[in-house]
Amino acid sequence: MVDAERGGDSLGEVIDDGDDVAVAAITVAELKVGVQLARGGRRDKRERFVAAVLDAVSMEPYDLDVAEAHAALLAHVRRAGTPRGAHGLIIAATARARERQVVSSDRAGFADLPDVSISSGLG
Repeated sequence: MVDAERGGDSLGEVIDDGDDVAVAAITVAELKVGVQLARGGRRDKRERFVAAVLDAVSMEPYDLDVAEAHAALLAHVRRAGTPRGAHGLIIAATARARERQVVSSDRAGFADLPDVSISSGLG
């Protein structure tokens, strides 16, 4: 979703009617930060995009199942010596805990994470 917003895509361009799409709570935070940092017309556009996302897809919360998956992924990357971004690991943990697939153009950020499936696009 963050990639779609940055790219100026509409939701209809990235989500098909048959797609089962949800976003991690941290993704909502990332989108909201973008709104807070934007100015003028760009802020209004971002705010409308975030509202459309929240109307169109469900949000997966950071709960105990996600926290356990997050801990396992943090331990894995620390043992492997392959640190990852904090938000990306939370997204991966959410997908792992919910048995969903991460959809991102940043395949490298999610590569080699156990029990995390990655795709480069919706539709």
